[in-house]
Amino acid sequence: MRDAFDMLVVGGGINGAGIARDAAGRGLRVCLCEQDDLAAHTSSASSKLIHGGLRYLQQGEFTLVRKALNERDTLRRLAPHLIQPLSFVLPHVQQLRPAWMLRAGLWLYDHLGTTTAHFPRSQRLDLHRDARGQALQPRYRRGFAYADARVDDARLVLLNALDAQARGAEIRVRTRCEQLIRHSDHWWAVLRTGNGDVQRVRAGCVVNASGPWAGSVLERAGLDAPLGLRLVQGSHIVVPRLFEHDSAYVLQQPDGRIVFVIPFEDDYTLIGTTDTDFDGDPAGARILDDEQAYLLEAVNRYLRVPVRTEDVRWRYSGVRPLLADHHTRASRVTRDYRLALDTAGAPLLSVLGGKLTTYRVLAEQALETLAPHLPAPGPAWTAQGPALPGGEDGDAAQVGAQLRRDYPRLPPALLQRLARTYGSRAAALLGNADTAATLGHHYGAGLYQRELDHLVEHEWARTTEDVLWRRTRLGLQFSAAQRDALATALRARTAMA
Repeated sequence: MRDAFDMLVVGGGINGAGIARDAAGRGLRVCLCEQDDLAAHTSSASSKLIHGGLRYLQQGEFTLVRKALNERDTLRRLAPHLIQPLSFVLPHVQQLRPAWMLRAGLWLYDHLGTTTAHFPRSQRLDLHRDARGQALQPRYRRGFAYADARVDDARLVLLNALDAQARGAEIRVRTRCEQLIRHSDHWWAVLRTGNGDVQRVRAGCVVNASGPWAGSVLERAGLDAPLGLRLVQGSHIVVPRLFEHDSAYVLQQPDGRIVFVIPFEDDYTLIGTTDTDFDGDPAGARILDDEQAYLLEAVNRYLRVPVRTEDVRWRYSGVRPLLADHHTRASRVTRDYRLALDTAGAPLLSVLGGKLTTYRVLAEQALETLAPHLPAPGPAWTAQGPALPGGEDGDAAQVGAQLRRDYPRLPPALLQRLARTYGSRAAALLGNADTAATLGHHYGAGLYQRELDHLVEHEWARTTEDVLWRRTRLGLQFSAAQRDALATALRARTAMA
């Protein structure tokens, strides 16, 4: 039967894509359905970090921090072109936390995870001597530096989906799971595509990885919504580059929270995040004016040159499904996860909570939880398995250097962006192109027809949002006229399909 699977994964965010990849790699027949685009919501609206979560130590989240820290090297090995080690500068403010407390927290951070060349131990800084102190107000004299990493979150989701597909999984984007009908040993799922077609899928088990929609999916299965799920909105803003160096800042705030200030896409700086309780449709999450004001005020407490409202070039929000705990403040709610297995009939596993950094180990645990109910799945494999697509030949610098040797007549800036975006797969995208003219029509900001064809034919891109904000970050550089021209071209392709 063509539409019969061992597992149906509902949700195309980082957890759903990671579970689909892990399951397909164990030899299972997998179908993943996503009602919108891959990473359309929470998984493309993060702070774009692979990190242990230094601030969670103060909340006693030692297990979560250890788990996340130990994933840094594993994930970097899987996607070295996407995941770049990054130094974080933490200015010391005596009125907020004494220096001994910061030193103790960083010592624990160093020792909970594995220290490597990419993620060295923390160190003290004299901000009046260190070049990274120049962007700060003179009153900040001392600080600390530690290591974590940044990542293109949406492309990390995409690579997991691509690898799942390469291992035999069916990836059905813009396909909504409208109903789940349970039997003793299988599920029937009613799926509706974007053009209104209805499909029926049989699955031995269902994984509910729909993030903030987890309760809604359970209701479609006739089950109670999960207990203890708390929706929290996190918002970010992007402004022109605020400093020359390539380190990030971690800025402590009077309310006990921290705000990241992170180099972003060469010419910009990413500032976030907020933590605000959310009630409503997660697809409608939008940054609030007071959230933007909070982020600007947070940065201006520290930076020498003020950042103003008119500097904001892009802003975005996502809704995180967190596990409700005893904390009343959203910023203190745990970022750990829980896997809830319902076996009153064919099994259904709900993924509740979680964070970007721990998606791989979450997926591995999900497969182990479901193993007794699956047809002889293979062993765990993702920790030591092959790299994600594009990660086979090293990091973006190594791939970029090879592309410059192989394509000497193409713009170096274009080649470096392609290396950072596609890794070793960039050469296949470029093919035999020897000049920019051979790449086809130029839509703007280095996006040529050949790349657009690749995104549509191989990466499920259909809209300008898909292309400019999830498959690439070129939306920051596109004018309104260029966006309109791109939208027209995409509509024409869709009409021809």
